[in-house]
Amino acid sequence: MNMLVNIDVEDLDAAINFYITAMGLQVGRRFGTVGVEMLGSSSPIYLLAKAAGTAAVESLPQLRDYHRHWTPVHLDFVVEDIDASVQQAINAGARLEKSIMTQKWGKLAPMADPFGHGFCFVQFIGAGYDEIAD
Repeated sequence: MNMLVNIDVEDLDAAINFYITAMGLQVGRRFGTVGVEMLGSSSPIYLLAKAAGTAAVESLPQLRDYHRHWTPVHLDFVVEDIDASVQQAINAGARLEKSIMTQKWGKLAPMADPFGHGFCFVQFIGAGYDEIAD
């Protein structure tokens, strides 16, 4: 099974610029004015232009907004140098939401992109998650 990642954004050009500058991704295919494929991650990321105030699905009353929001699903980007990655993302418009934390398995930096989506940078140390696996 393959996985595709879709991220709704209000401003497609600003999102393209952010994900190029902050994450080092490259533009793959373009889908007119409605979306773009970003490559350079383990899964392609599709940025989808969706206006604020529109319904995500008809069965829910919640409307899209691009203020910081929380969802139990977020993206983790595994990086080699977490400090450099955090600074690069901040320079591109991201927000570091909590100081970089060091765990037995590695380092974690909780972040938010300019469109309200949470993500983390992860830098593994030693055996990574195997350090805590049973």
